[in-house]
Amino acid sequence: MSVMAEEVPHTDDVFVGGRWQSARGDDRTVVSPVTGAEVRTVRLASAEDASDAVAAAHEAQAQWASAPAVDRVAACERWLAEVDAQEPELSRLWAIEAGFPIRHGRALHRYAAVPAWRAALDGAAEVLADDERESPLGPVIMTHEPVGVVLAILPYNGPVVTIASKVIPALLAGCPVVIKAARETHLTMAVVADCARRAGFPPGVISVITSETEVTRRITRDPRVSHVSLTGGHRAGQDVISATAPRYARTHLELGGKSAGIILDDASLDAVMRILVPAATNGAGQVCALLSRVLVPERRRDEILDRMVAEWSRLRLGDPLDPSTQIGPLVNEAAFERTRAAVDTAVADGGTVVSGGGRPEGFESGWYFSPTIVAGVAESASIVGTEVFGPVTVVQTFTDVDDAVRQANATEFGLSGAVFTTDTAAGIDIARRIEAGSVAVNAFGPVTSEPFGGVKSSGWGRESGADAILGFTELKQILVGAA
Repeated sequence: MSVMAEEVPHTDDVFVGGRWQSARGDDRTVVSPVTGAEVRTVRLASAEDASDAVAAAHEAQAQWASAPAVDRVAACERWLAEVDAQEPELSRLWAIEAGFPIRHGRALHRYAAVPAWRAALDGAAEVLADDERESPLGPVIMTHEPVGVVLAILPYNGPVVTIASKVIPALLAGCPVVIKAARETHLTMAVVADCARRAGFPPGVISVITSETEVTRRITRDPRVSHVSLTGGHRAGQDVISATAPRYARTHLELGGKSAGIILDDASLDAVMRILVPAATNGAGQVCALLSRVLVPERRRDEILDRMVAEWSRLRLGDPLDPSTQIGPLVNEAAFERTRAAVDTAVADGGTVVSGGGRPEGFESGWYFSPTIVAGVAESASIVGTEVFGPVTVVQTFTDVDDAVRQANATEFGLSGAVFTTDTAAGIDIARRIEAGSVAVNAFGPVTSEPFGGVKSSGWGRESGADAILGFTELKQILVGAA
């Protein structure tokens, strides 16, 4: 592992405004989630580096905003081509430093990142086109203007797909972007940044930094930043709101979830399990939209639980660089301890661990946690309402459809959900009643080529697809009177 990681260039540098410069922040040791051993040392960005990135973006703002849309599309096309060519290396590095299985990285790239990137590119010209209307006072031109400098804060659990869902729409809208990447993706993002360099963006349009939390907090307060787009947790979301409110800066917040998959009485378990198993366990549970709660009819509880336990027991844990591995380690020790504490609390609250529950046999090193199923918890239990962000699935029972919908909505979150039934029309009706930004029927989403986001405490705003471009623009009306 360490040999491959040491071949990555620019790990002591920061990508500011389109060029590499020496980073001035603290050193950080990259630790393997597989073994807990040191992989290599890298250097983070300092507050001064971050300020340089914002200054470069601010200076580039007018030129990038006035560039023809076709030029912005072409630059983003070149970046996609570079990133796509580097996918094998990106998936390997992500496995090394964050522990996500290489098969997960490849699937996420092919079925989520590229479609989101492609949809924005293909739809940019149409969504940004002026709209000419008539009014009692004369013709009105409705036009979209970029909001200004965007700070895009990316998570560790999908850096390339979140570039596709938020950074590309911002760039296409005409906004220079400062990307603040998670420290756990430092090596991966060094390659992504060099892809951006080769794509040939104008100076200042793209910067990529990884930094300590305090540096991030400082740049969210920078008055030159007009929009902050965050994928992260509650505390980070509250920090962004606090930082941006005094200057009324735009925000988009995607803050996680505690999503429910409802299995109706008529559902075929064979069909359900093909979807539910990955939808509940991918990324060792470190995916915000996962179905971390499963609601089942009371009369089928034992049948469904038995089937779930059997399916969970077949999941292949192992080295994330092994293409056959389905479940890798959690990203770090803190994630492992958080997951273990959540399971312990669930048991203390009266729940029963029916599968997994701790470190799997044969994985004494690193941060592996067995895919876990907890049943028998009360609706008030902490595990029902708290996002664990680990491989823990809660099974609850319902009496009828109304009870299932009530329980699905009995959480502060509202990110995703799913309904499983042989009656598609009924499933769609139920999906409309679920308080979430994305609900699938006999499937698992979201579809990244279309707008996606949360409601309630899962945040606000939408990203992904061509429509997301408009979230980085201001709509202006130009009234045209007689000459």
